[in-house]
Parts: sequence; structure tokens; C-alpha cells
Amino acid sequence: MVFFSYLISGISLGSVYAIIALGYTMVYGIAKMLNFAHGDVIMVGGYVCYCALSYLNLPAIVAVPLAMIACTALGVIIEGLAYRPLRQAGSLAVLITAIGVSYFLQNGAQLIWSATPKNFASVVHFDLPESMTSLGLSSEAIVTVAACIVIMVVLTLFVNKTKLGKAMRCCSEDKGAAQIMGINVNRTISMTFAIGSALAAIAGVLLCSAYPTLQPTTGSMPGIKAFTAAVFGGIGSIPGAFLGGLLLGIIEAMAKAYISTNLANTIVFAVLIIVLLVRPTGLLGKYAPEKV
Repeated sequence: MVFFSYLISGISLGSVYAIIALGYTMVYGIAKMLNFAHGDVIMVGGYVCYCALSYLNLPAIVAVPLAMIACTALGVIIEGLAYRPLRQAGSLAVLITAIGVSYFLQNGAQLIWSATPKNFASVVHFDLPESMTSLGLSSEAIVTVAACIVIMVVLTLFVNKTKLGKAMRCCSEDKGAAQIMGINVNRTISMTFAIGSALAAIAGVLLCSAYPTLQPTTGSMPGIKAFTAAVFGGIGSIPGAFLGGLLLGIIEAMAKAYISTNLANTIVFAVLIIVLLVRPTGLLGKYAPEKV
């Protein structure tokens, strides 16, 4: 019974990591860059939802889409102002810029909302039968896992079946060839950032609903762990991000329960190192030889 409760907690946390990792893996898969500011977009989504709920007294069904719209716009602005001018630059320049954007968002949030933690009211809470709550199930866990599965399925269908999804896959393979074929590469990459940032808003709301404390650094560690999950599962792979997020959440929950709360993060990253030593492309990643 106790084990099942820890397992549910791990799956719920892993589902949040998976949603964030899907944003990471989409941006990397299409733009071939690591957006380390992605975790802070989560925090912005949480704050927008918090303001809509607390200050404007809007219902959750309005507040959550509002947070998604705000984060989508923020993602497009970040891509256009910070990353697009560096399209031909080296990876180190892009990495430093991403870190700079991350600190800019954190300090901007601190100036606007202060560093004082906010109490975030859950937007997905509903009553469950006692037989379910005794097993460790909660409304937040159920909604989080369901949302993760739906997002993964819809995103997979979108990338494989729609015109824009096919354009994204073309840009992922060869941006130059895609441009010759008439695909607007800049617009395609902007749409990728928009989708990833909208997913970050959903993850932020679900994360703050399950762990109801919101502050400017809320997205930092979940963002790093979600990146770890994306690498764990095979960065660039949508099913890999899903699998990596779930496994990472379960490993973290079990490590906290049976080994040590203080060592949980160490164990998570140690498992990642072991997996990459055995399979450098991640669990579901594919080896792609570099063309010369």
C-alpha cells in the first residue's frame, strides 16, 4: 500500500517532467539548440495563472488558457529577440544566451512579484472516494497523468500528420534543403517555441497545483530535471521524453522514500550517467551519423 502510494507520487511528478521535457525535445529536435530558459517559462506560466486566479478572480478554465497564451507569446519573443540572431552562431554562444535569458526571467519575476513565495491554489482539485485517496491517489495526480498522456498523443499525431508538423521534421533533417523547398524556417522554429512554451505553462500550473508554492526560482530545478529526462529518454524523441520523464519521477520518488531525501537528486543524475554510459543516445534515441 505504501509502495503504491510512492509509485503514484512518482508517476505524477514524472508526468510533469515529461510535459516539460516534451518542450525541450521539440526545440532541440527542430532547432538543434538547448533552451535552458524553458524552466523559467514554467515559472512565468505559474505566476500568470496565479494572478488571474487571485487578483482578477477568474475561473481556472479561463486562467489556465490565459497562462498558455502569455507563455506562447513569451516563447515567440524569446526566440525572435535572443535566439534568431544567433542562428548561425556557435553552440556556446547560444548556451550562454539561454542562461542569460533564464536569469533575466528570474530577476524580472522577482522585481514584479517579489521573492516572497506565493500560495498557489490548485486548479484541478476535486473530491475522490476514500478508497482512492487511501491508495495515495489525488485529483492533481490523476489530471497530471491524463494531461501528459493526451499531450504526448496529440503532439505525436501533430508532428506526423499535419503540414506544419512535416515542415518541422524537414527543418530538423536539413534547414537549408527545407528552405529551398519553400518552407519558412524562421516561422517553423517560432511555432516550435510557441508550442513548447504553451506546454511549459501547462506544466507550471500542474506543478504548482501539486506543490503549491510559487516563487521566481520555481522552474529552475524542474527544468533541469526535465532536460535530464529528455536526455534520459533520447532527446529529440517525443516518446523518449515521455518515458524519460516518467522513469525519472519514479526513481526520484523511490529514492526519497527508501534511501534518502537529501540524496534523491544525486541518485537521479547518477542513473542518467549510467544510462548514457551504456546507451549514449538515451533509451529511445537513435544514432545519427554526422555528415561531412
